[in-house]
Amino acid sequence: MILRHAAPALLGLSLITGPAQALDLNAMSDAEKEQFGAQIREYLLENPEVIIEAINVLEQRNAVAEAAADQELVAVNADELFNDGYSWVGGNPDGDITLVEFMDYRCGYCRRAVPEVAELLAEDGNIRFVIKEFPILGDASVVSSRFAVATKHVAGDDAYKQVHDALMEFGGEPNEVTLRRLSDGLGLDSDAIMEAMDSDRVTDEINQTRELARRMQISGTPSFVLGSEMLRGYLTADQMLQIADAVRAEQG
Repeated sequence: MILRHAAPALLGLSLITGPAQALDLNAMSDAEKEQFGAQIREYLLENPEVIIEAINVLEQRNAVAEAAADQELVAVNADELFNDGYSWVGGNPDGDITLVEFMDYRCGYCRRAVPEVAELLAEDGNIRFVIKEFPILGDASVVSSRFAVATKHVAGDDAYKQVHDALMEFGGEPNEVTLRRLSDGLGLDSDAIMEAMDSDRVTDEINQTRELARRMQISGTPSFVLGSEMLRGYLTADQMLQIADAVRAEQG
């Protein structure tokens, strides 16, 4: 009878704090263990919501732990995230917090994020924005990123942003013909950009970003860092505005 009344409490402890702290099964006889197991099974069948409650607690704890681990990754890699010296910087360059986006031109969610990021920057007005070229979706992604980075080297930041925006809307295959047509349409020096695409400097920048993403445990796009927070996946402008407010509140 004592075991029957103790089962719910012991079960809760075993699910949340660990069985070693809840009950010493080694001190029980085989008969007592069998009886206790049957009583736990009976209790769970009668009260299945206990399992859901325990799972929710575990998920909350895991989420808190993952968020703390991500914040540590941001802190350790802050210099390369926010001030690598080569990534394009827009938004408000003097903003009080920085948004970093790891993106791929062939990524559908990256394309969906473009207007959301634009709305965020316009509505907030005090966010610095950094674009990280992170081509992970095949050769076409790599070619597009090399073209964008080469444009930045040859023609500067404004030309880079024009090309970046054009590539985000581009639905064809990025090859020499289509990319020359794109750059010619923007009044850029196609020959110089094509030559720069294969340069070691372009390769080094993309490789450095890939290495940073590896250290940040980023494997998909879009991935964002907003202030001290890692945001893995697509978010709306409203969601990012709320996070920006929370980041500022934490900073005091």
